[in-house]
Amino acid sequence: MATDFQVTVDCAGPHVLADWWAEALGWQVEAQDEAFIRRMVEAGHATEAQTTTHRGRLVWAVGAAITSPDPGRPRVLFQSVPEARTVKNRVHLDLRVGDERREAEVARLTGMGATELWRGSQGPSTWVTMADPEGNEFCVA
Repeated sequence: MATDFQVTVDCAGPHVLADWWAEALGWQVEAQDEAFIRRMVEAGHATEAQTTTHRGRLVWAVGAAITSPDPGRPRVLFQSVPEARTVKNRVHLDLRVGDERREAEVARLTGMGATELWRGSQGPSTWVTMADPEGNEFCVA
């Protein structure tokens, strides 16, 4: 039996970064159940400090997830961590848009707040390495 997985991204602002990546990928931010969160706080299973308000809704402070509109794609969870990113990512996302769309996609993502870091190629493969607004690296290929 195969194992299912999600991709988890450590970050400082999980809700803002989830919004950014949902827009970048054309995915949606996974809804959080406000009533459930309130019940957990009222029952003493969680504290108000573990919650926050984002876009006018009560959410868990520690994380936000995005999901693809297409079935079978992995969920991406953005989780809050106290330390800042200090070294190159050991794992990153490759956005595979094709040679004909690469420049337009780089321009779109740059307009959304991404930073172009460098360009690379190996044999017939060409890519642009970029960073999201928190500095997490990804490639557009």
